[in-house]
Amino acid sequence: MKNLSVKQYHKSNYKQWNAFIGRAKNATFLFHRDFMEYHKERFEDYSLMVFENEKLVAILPANRAEDTIFSHQGLTYGGLVYKEQTKLSDVLAVFQSVLFFLKRNAIEKLHLKTIPFIYHTKPAQEMEYALFLAEAQLVRRDSLSVIDLSKENPISKIRKRGIQKGINNGLIIKEETDFEPFWNEILIPNLDLKHNAKPVHSLIEITKLKTLFPENIRQFNVYFNDKIVAGTTIFESENVAHCQYISKFEGAENLGSLDFLYSFLIKEIFAKKPFFDFGISNEAQGKKLNEGLSYWKESFGASTVVHDFYEVKTINYKAFETVLI
Repeated sequence: MKNLSVKQYHKSNYKQWNAFIGRAKNATFLFHRDFMEYHKERFEDYSLMVFENEKLVAILPANRAEDTIFSHQGLTYGGLVYKEQTKLSDVLAVFQSVLFFLKRNAIEKLHLKTIPFIYHTKPAQEMEYALFLAEAQLVRRDSLSVIDLSKENPISKIRKRGIQKGINNGLIIKEETDFEPFWNEILIPNLDLKHNAKPVHSLIEITKLKTLFPENIRQFNVYFNDKIVAGTTIFESENVAHCQYISKFEGAENLGSLDFLYSFLIKEIFAKKPFFDFGISNEAQGKKLNEGLSYWKESFGASTVVHDFYEVKTINYKAFETVLI
């Protein structure tokens, strides 16, 4: 690839950026500008666009914090995004041009999170090879609990008992467009009680995102005697149903609500998806594992996919000069 140039994203590139996302082999709706900008006041955007002559060939959703660039901290995953036709040698050239651009602009380090392969519409791990060549340092590794829905996934006896308990208790599952009952009655109280934390998305934000992406953001609630007792928020992309939030009422009585809910989602709602992603069970930048939470997910048939985070020095753009033979 020749005559590459790198430019910062500008709002005038809105349509061009989003059109490119729609054609990429390793992008989801999270990279749409409408999603990236719902919390734009929290981040200094430093997204990059790479052109070959006048043709857009790659993008990097990113933000700046002091003298460091991050593949966007407001997104679950990130990295270079490119089209199906982009060759490995082209990705190497693009990444080299990005590092050179950052170095020229006095940026010493790039923190880059990868995109787990389950979110690719075709294999797209060219970026991982480029990171190896650039001597990037692995600084974090999370473990996703993922079900391959194309395979048989026997569930454990204890989950089956929970599902049957949900049936016996007459639980009702509803898909809702109103996030208020789950947010205010279940999610916020539980996060505050257990972790002294709040949801990443406020009620206003998740409601706005649902309006912008009605097919991708879905809310499922569980009711017992007409009262909400559990729920989950799903981010649905082409290949993956991802659990963004999971929570239940922490009362004395175990109703089997989450076992009942997730059995229904896996077997009925998302049965034709390639993958069901429960998300991580990690804390402390991947250094700690919540064993009980991980076991609960695995007892539905989930197994592990890693999600890696790297730090690369921008001066290492020089490493690509002697790669091709």
